[in-house]
Amino acid sequence: MLVIPVLDLLDGHAVRAVRGERSAYRPIESPLAATSEPVAVARALLAASGAQTPQTLYVADLGAILGHGAHVETLAALRRALPGTEIWLDAGYADYAAMRALFAAIHHADAAHNTAATSPATTTTPATPAALVPVFGSESLRDIHALREAEDAGHSPILSLDHRAGELLAAGAEHPTQTTSESALFPPNAAHTTTTWWPQRVIAMTLDQVGSYEGPDLRTFERIRASVPAHTTVIGAGGIRDAQDLVRAERAGATAWLVASALHDGRVQPRDLAPCTPATSARADHTNSMPDDEAHTHALRCKETASR
Repeated sequence: MLVIPVLDLLDGHAVRAVRGERSAYRPIESPLAATSEPVAVARALLAASGAQTPQTLYVADLGAILGHGAHVETLAALRRALPGTEIWLDAGYADYAAMRALFAAIHHADAAHNTAATSPATTTTPATPAALVPVFGSESLRDIHALREAEDAGHSPILSLDHRAGELLAAGAEHPTQTTSESALFPPNAAHTTTTWWPQRVIAMTLDQVGSYEGPDLRTFERIRASVPAHTTVIGAGGIRDAQDLVRAERAGATAWLVASALHDGRVQPRDLAPCTPATSARADHTNSMPDDEAHTHALRCKETASR
């Protein structure tokens, strides 16, 4: 199971997300970092998620999503600070043009910083910055063709199917609303069940589970997984409380899940995400640990994974 740490940006700070109630989000206070400065928090989250491959960070630019303006300089700083990392960026894109404009602004900020930081005596080449991967959220996306345009441009886009109270938030529907059907995203008469309309990766995002500690929304995850084409990987998001929830998500077919609060609060530890080995799986049969012991939970997860 790949745990993808989540960084939420608002008003220049990393903030703690709770149930998608964005007006109530406040600068993060976390044992992982002494500050809410985004680069420091991002580094701490990646460290807390262990030495996973690939290193991936999900960033929600809430300023952009809420229409207050994107964190261009902060996003550029994150790219410079996290070379070798993939940053999945949801910034409320309504269409491909909006995504392209923001990516161009971030690249321009990077170039300006590198020019200012370079002197005639500089002999080292800056490290390759983190790669940006666009996440198109259904709550913001108004042109479903943006996904194909981004794919054709080489961006490997991700579609986030954003839900609240079990219903899809679909800005691109003919009448923007909450609906239980993913088909609301697609134009009338579109063959939305074909590979033409689906990217390689989809996120099952349940906003009211985020930071709630109420457990993952496996019903929505399983419904989406059953409805998308076979080539599409579905990634879960929100609600993870501990390592046992990761086991439950894995049983439901998840290979990756977006996590924030459980990492900040130490409820999910790097040891829970350690690679499985034959010795780890065997320990599930021989340990006398209680079922809720974290090491035993990890051993059971490895055993179940190996038996599939």
